[in-house]
Amino acid sequence: MPRLDDHPWSGPCAKGAKHRSHLRASARGLEAKVGEMITSSVSGPSPLVAHSARDADPAHGPGSAAVGGHGSSGHITSWHHHLVQRSLVLFSVGVVLALVLNLLQVQRNVTLFPEEVIATIFSSAWWVPPCCGTAAAVVGLLYPCIDSRLGEPHKFKREWASVMRCVAVFVGINHASAKLDFANNVQLSLTLAALSLGLWWTFDRSRSGLGLGITIAFLATVITQLLVYNGVYQYTSPDFLYIRSWLPCIFFSGGVTVGNIGRQLAMVQMMLC
Repeated sequence: MPRLDDHPWSGPCAKGAKHRSHLRASARGLEAKVGEMITSSVSGPSPLVAHSARDADPAHGPGSAAVGGHGSSGHITSWHHHLVQRSLVLFSVGVVLALVLNLLQVQRNVTLFPEEVIATIFSSAWWVPPCCGTAAAVVGLLYPCIDSRLGEPHKFKREWASVMRCVAVFVGINHASAKLDFANNVQLSLTLAALSLGLWWTFDRSRSGLGLGITIAFLATVITQLLVYNGVYQYTSPDFLYIRSWLPCIFFSGGVTVGNIGRQLAMVQMMLC
């Protein structure tokens, strides 16, 4: 006789049990999805939250652009301030060197000014110090600028002790032009040319320094020829048109000296910035 449990259970109770098991599976799946969402939200903020945080953060807002612009303008202002300071220092150096060296030339009767333009105890025309100061400022600012343009920063003997020795050698060369007595101006010119090249080799050794020194010597010589030609002042025993043949050597060594001072001041400015 067939047993009751051998037949499939197809009553209402069986259908309810299947429905409950399906609901439990759905609930477990939903619980797993919710857990994944909670885990992802804990591990990192959503893009919307991150975007809101960036908007709320003043470092990423419109104020940050204003702060950056203020910092940039402040840097430019500081750079201009240091540039003015360098110009004033170079101008002062040029004025002092002009007064001292021109006084030596006048006392040795190498340079002669008309009696009516001699002023004060410095025995110099009033326009000599400001002109030499302006030229020193231009040359001193030009040397580091050319170095940066050529991509060849000057690194040879970059310390103030070397710069001061260069100034001393330049003063010695100028002193020799007035004190040394040679048989003729050609021998004196050759001697001063060798000393000037030795100054460049000892304290500079850069192509930009050599090129600028030659250019400065040429331009300054032409200007001096024009001044003497127009009777502003004159040289005793001229042998190179209206001037002395050793004068370009003085201009060359002076350009190298002032250029080294300008380079050192520029390096100090970069260290401060």
